[in-house]
Amino acid sequence: MRLWLYKIREKKQLTQIQVAKACGIKRTYYNMIERGSRRPSVDVAMKIADSLEFDWTLFFTENSNNTTHKIRTHSL
Repeated sequence: MRLWLYKIREKKQLTQIQVAKACGIKRTYYNMIERGSRRPSVDVAMKIADSLEFDWTLFFTENSNNTTHKIRTHSL
């Protein structure tokens, strides 16, 4: 599970449906990404990161599926 992704989403008080809709993907696909069973495409990773305000490359780091992950956010 990508606990880091779940925590970012929860901190922003968004549902999976809201994030998925903002990114133009299905909630079930977003859920698989958050659970760590699917890795998003670069395009989808960038949309999710933009929506939740974090560095999209986190999805492609060696430890992206770990439950603990150093979160690097950026300010808008």
